[in-house]
Amino acid sequence: MSCIRFNTPAQRQAMRDHAPVMLTAEEAAALHPAPAVTESKIARLRLLATHANPKIRESVASSYHAPEDLFETLAHDADAGVRACLARNESVPCDILRSLADDESESVRGWLAVNFFVPADVMDRLADDPSDTVRSLVRWKSDLAVAN
Repeated sequence: MSCIRFNTPAQRQAMRDHAPVMLTAEEAAALHPAPAVTESKIARLRLLATHANPKIRESVASSYHAPEDLFETLAHDADAGVRACLARNESVPCDILRSLADDESESVRGWLAVNFFVPADVMDRLADDPSDTVRSLVRWKSDLAVAN
C-alpha cells in the first residue's frame, strides 16, 4: 500500500481557499509590537553587560537599545565573541565600529567587514587587512553593492 495521497481538484481548491493569508513583515510587526524601551530595560542591560558569562554579554552587545557608553565598554571586552557581536550590530555608533577595525580577532574584523553601517574609511582599512578572510569579505560586500 502506498502512502501517497492524491487529492481531487475540489480538495486542492478547498485547501487553497482555506490557506492562511501571508502577512508582510510590516503587518506582522504592527500586530506584535516590541515592548517600549524603559529605564528598567536599560538598567538590566547595564547589569547583564557585567555578567561573568560572555554569552550573556554577547546578548547585550547584540541589543539595538543599549546606550552608547555601554557599547563603548563592550568594545573593550576581553572576549572576542562579545566584540564580534558588537561589530555586526547595526545600531552601534560609527566611532565605536571604527575602533574595532584594528581588533586582534580576525572574527571581529570579519563581522565588521559585512556590517552595512561601517563607514567607508573603515572599509578602506579592512580592504588592506592582513587576513585573507577579512579582505575577501570586503570584496564580497563591495560586489554586492555593485550588483545592486
